Amino acid sequence: MKALLLAILLALLATPPVLAAEPPAKELFGSATGPAPAPAAVFGSYASGCLAGAVALPRGGEGYQTMRPSRNRSWGHPNLIRVIERLAQDLRGQGWPGILVGDMAQPRGGPMRTGHASHQTGLDADIWLTPMPGHAQSDPERESMGAVSMLRPGTREADPDLLGAAQMAMIRTAALQPEVERIFIHPGIKQGLCATAGADRVWLGKVRPWWGHDAHFHIRLRCPDGQPGCRPQEPPPPGDGCGAELAWWLGDEPWQPSDEPPPPPLLLADLPVQCRAVLEAP
Repeated sequence: MKALLLAILLALLATPPVLAAEPPAKELFGSATGPAPAPAAVFGSYASGCLAGAVALPRGGEGYQTMRPSRNRSWGHPNLIRVIERLAQDLRGQGWPGILVGDMAQPRGGPMRTGHASHQTGLDADIWLTPMPGHAQSDPERESMGAVSMLRPGTREADPDLLGAAQMAMIRTAALQPEVERIFIHPGIKQGLCATAGADRVWLGKVRPWWGHDAHFHIRLRCPDGQPGCRPQEPPPPGDGCGAELAWWLGDEPWQPSDEPPPPPLLLADLPVQCRAVLEAP
């Protein structure tokens, strides 16, 4: 009996302890309520990264209001805050009533529990194509107001009664911001931009078709200068993107359901090593 007990004890000592599985990174970053107190720094890529020293976009300013306050996603790198505030002022000068700012990033960036694969580094923001109301909205209004799709119902084509010259000018003005690297928009809206741009087409190369994005456009900033931890995206292909690529997006192939299973959620170990320090900072 003593020999048996000794053998069991030796076996237990030789077996490494079973560690509790770490929750998905979206749960960890989604629970952070404030930023990591550090100089602003981006780590990783737009869809696999985090942000230190995030700044919150004020709830309202000259020519803009933030939406969906309960999500706590109005955070970004200081460059993003500056671009949004400048864009709002530029558009106000053009006669636009004001912009409604949707999701940006969480206080420490990282994966979100719902809604986005990107928006992880504080360099992405969604701008609604619906004009801002003429008053400071209450929280219930900001939570319940919906963004209006610019498409004809049941089609992939823009409705010219909804997507007018003002919305076209919004997207062009955003694309002309020097820090903006890409703008994602529904291919039907891109089609409308291609048809009306005239000879001024260089900025169209930044505007890329993507699923969804029929009621808002998504601005993405380039990596900030002096941020070696930020992983840039490949530059967009040359040209205005109004040819074969857009024709593919307007066809049926991109919209077929996929047979591939969804990827597993990112773990903290999948993100850059600096993101653990960002997450655990007091």
